[in-house]
Order: sequence, then structure tokens, then C-alpha cells
Amino acid sequence: MEFEFYHYAVFVLTGLCAGFVDSIAGGGGILTMPVLLAMGIPPHLALGTNKLQASFGSFTAAVNYSRKGLVSLSGIWMPVLFTAVGAAIGTVSIQMLSADFLSVIIPFLLAGIFFYTLLTPQLGQEDRKARMGKHAFYVAAGLLLGFYDGFFGPGTGSFWTIGLVLLIGLDLKKATAFTKIVNFTSNIVALIAFIIGGNVIFTIGILMGAGQMTGAYLGSRMVILRKVNFVRSVFLAVVGVTLVKLIWDTVFG
Repeated sequence: MEFEFYHYAVFVLTGLCAGFVDSIAGGGGILTMPVLLAMGIPPHLALGTNKLQASFGSFTAAVNYSRKGLVSLSGIWMPVLFTAVGAAIGTVSIQMLSADFLSVIIPFLLAGIFFYTLLTPQLGQEDRKARMGKHAFYVAAGLLLGFYDGFFGPGTGSFWTIGLVLLIGLDLKKATAFTKIVNFTSNIVALIAFIIGGNVIFTIGILMGAGQMTGAYLGSRMVILRKVNFVRSVFLAVVGVTLVKLIWDTVFG
């Protein structure tokens, strides 16, 4: 495919903005996928290229959070393993099954997350007692959300974050950091599948990835330096926009 010079500038800028938002509350794909499709890239190539550029951002944010002590890489092997398994199954399944059912049910789940977070101001302000065993949560969430990210995707980070806050008792900062690790895992697994299928435009993916890395670094720095209320506000905004987009796509798409 051939692009003009300004197209490449748009790709980099989109990656930067998406990386910033995604490192704080997820949902970067809301920005990147429409841009890729608007540039005339076919859906299958857009999905694969999107996974490539997203991997740069999630990796950068994960490393930054780990260095600042918000998440320990050594203690996260179980959710990473089961997320990888789930994502592999999901990425294979999307080639054979329709995502129509998920496109209908997911907006209702996101609406629940949005209003629960909105009406619970103290949610994630500090660590609380876990309501579910960590190992059981890691297995269940890893398989289910890994599968979902490989199969469909929108809102994956929101589901991880709210699950870690409500069931494991993490505050929003730690939950956000944890989410970036498992997001990177599912991104990489899906990316490998798309590369094998020849569905990645590497030039565009790497350019957007450069923007993603910059945005992800800045966004993760904001989370580290700011209070939980900042993360909560961005989280609500991203979940709200994701919800509106999915409803729009379902009704008018």
C-alpha cells in the first residue's frame, strides 16, 4: 500500500495519543483502529498492524510501572501464562467464529463497570482485602480475558482493572500497572498469529509503535506521579467512550 508523507505523521501522532491513554486506563484501540481503517487498510491487516503498534505501548508502560515498584514481574507468571493460553485460543477462534454476540453483550458489561465506578467514589483509593483467591482469579481471568482480547478486544483493560480492584483488592494504580503486563502478553500472542497469517504492515506498525512508546512512557509517568483520583477520572472517560463507540457500531455499523 502507498501513503503520502502526512499519512505517516498521522500514524505516529495517533500512536502517541493512544499510548498515553492506553497506559493510564486502556482503550487505545478506540483511537488507532478507526485511523487505520480510515487510511484504507483492510480490516484483517488493520487488526494485525494494530496489535504490533499496541505491543510497543503496553511493553513500555509495563516496564515503567515495574521499575517504579507498582507491579512485580517475578510474581505475575501465572496470569501471564493463562492470559497467553486464552489469547491464543481467542485469536484462532476469531478466524472461525462470529464476534456478533460479543458486540451485543459487551456494551452492557461496560455500562455496569462505568456506573459502578461512577457511583463508588472510594473505589480503588487504597488496597483492600481480597474477595477471591489470587490463583483462582489469575486462572479464570487469564483464560477468559486473554480469550476475549484475542477474539474481540474492546474493553479488555477495563475488565482487568475492575476485576483486580473488586476481587483482588488492589488500588487503581497497582491494578493499572498489573493490567499493562497482561495486556502486553495478549498483544504479543495475537501479534504472532497475525504475523503467521501475513496480516501485519510492519512499516506502519513500527511507526505507530514509536509514538506508542513515547505516549506510554508519559502516561505511565502521570499515573506514578498523580493521585488515584486522576486514574479514576481517565478510567471513567475511557470506559465511557468505549461504551458509546460499541453502542454506535452495534446500532449504526
